Amino acid sequence: MTRLPLQAVLFDMDGTLVDTERLWWEAVEQVAGRTLTEADQPEVLGRAVEDTAAWLSAATGTPSGELADALHREFADRVRTGIVPRPGALDLLRALAREGVPTALVTASPRAVADTVLEALGAGHFAVSVTADDTPRTKPAPDPYLAACRALGADPDACVAVEDTETGVASAEAAGCAVLAVPSLAPIAAAPGRTVLTGLEGVTVDRLRALLPYRLRVMTWNLWYGGTKVHDHRAKQLKAIAESEVDVVGLQETYGTAAGELADALGWYHHRAGENLGVISRHPITAALGDPDVGFYGAAGARIAVGDQEVEVWTAHLDCERYGPYESEPYEDVRLGQMRDALGRIGDAAPVVLVGDFNTPSHLDRPDAEWPVTRAAEEVGFADSFRQAHPDAVEEPGHTWSPVLGPPEPQDRIDFVLHRGLRVLDSRTYVSGIPRAMPDVEDNEWPSDHAAVITTFSLGSGAGTV
Repeated sequence: MTRLPLQAVLFDMDGTLVDTERLWWEAVEQVAGRTLTEADQPEVLGRAVEDTAAWLSAATGTPSGELADALHREFADRVRTGIVPRPGALDLLRALAREGVPTALVTASPRAVADTVLEALGAGHFAVSVTADDTPRTKPAPDPYLAACRALGADPDACVAVEDTETGVASAEAAGCAVLAVPSLAPIAAAPGRTVLTGLEGVTVDRLRALLPYRLRVMTWNLWYGGTKVHDHRAKQLKAIAESEVDVVGLQETYGTAAGELADALGWYHHRAGENLGVISRHPITAALGDPDVGFYGAAGARIAVGDQEVEVWTAHLDCERYGPYESEPYEDVRLGQMRDALGRIGDAAPVVLVGDFNTPSHLDRPDAEWPVTRAAEEVGFADSFRQAHPDAVEEPGHTWSPVLGPPEPQDRIDFVLHRGLRVLDSRTYVSGIPRAMPDVEDNEWPSDHAAVITTFSLGSGAGTV
């Protein structure tokens, strides 16, 4: 089972690494001239100085600029004399340094305050620091965490953010980070992708790694008569699957036995449907979906357990007759009916992946006609993972038809990995070796007339506990 690698840990400052939330609360009380209550927390905790100043200005009529200056002075005076690291904070920073995991400080405080805290904590603990002065918007907007990830060259999906307020959690989650919440003054609820602990004591680097989402790499592959057009096709299929490091493969043209034979050789799980379709998976299959006796064309799926979560993966093969680019007018009624049948069987499931050889181009690639098959999937919430990763169809056409049939045969993208409810990390077409063209294909390393498509998804890590 594979989680994303931990690329970086991003720390909030106030209330997370140092016990400054109390100091900030006291500073706001001093400037406001009154005792704050629980009702004031959303305007105080995790907010930038300017935000709290604007809130006080609306209540008192004092210009917000004057209030912001006063808040800066009061808070900075308290930080210089009263800063205290939270229990476990320095131990965790040292452990991350020992294991070579980069860290960043991401705070809604101004640079002057952050530098004072950094000096007390040791600025060398952090490769990057992002303050309220460094982005157009601060928390709860995602900008500060996205800026930290860019500076570190890290993918937000592979980062853990450590926060102590709802405002900071909202910022980190909007950026796409997994979150460890350690509430300081106000409680925070556990949620998908978020774990809540009472503090940082005892938190290890391995515990942080365990918060990251699972990686799920899905391939769609038309095997082309089961692969039988190429010598040693089964060994070449196994080699391609192993080298591409995929987790699940939706198969078409299995010739009935390919799914079981490939899964047995890999030590994987499989679901066979009819004479043509199959799903193989390194993760356990908990349910077979769709008609097990589906004909040569149609769709079938499997529910797959990835850690403590489940995802549906469906494979579809649509009719190849009157292939659109061959026709003066696209003829898509049959394929559209098959797609709608598949979508009806899938229903509202999420997360779900729908892969397959649709035998039609995408409406996202070719403006010359309606191409309704892919549009029908889009209309019920399916996104095209390859086009999400590569939005420009001219720069990155992603052709899958055909590596063994060159011009004048139309070159098109007709194999797809669609999804609903997942995050795309990467998507690419895949062909091993340099296939020779028809009819001289017997010794090709690549045993198919289609390119495969491989998409890597982030599959959320689930809720933690308080």
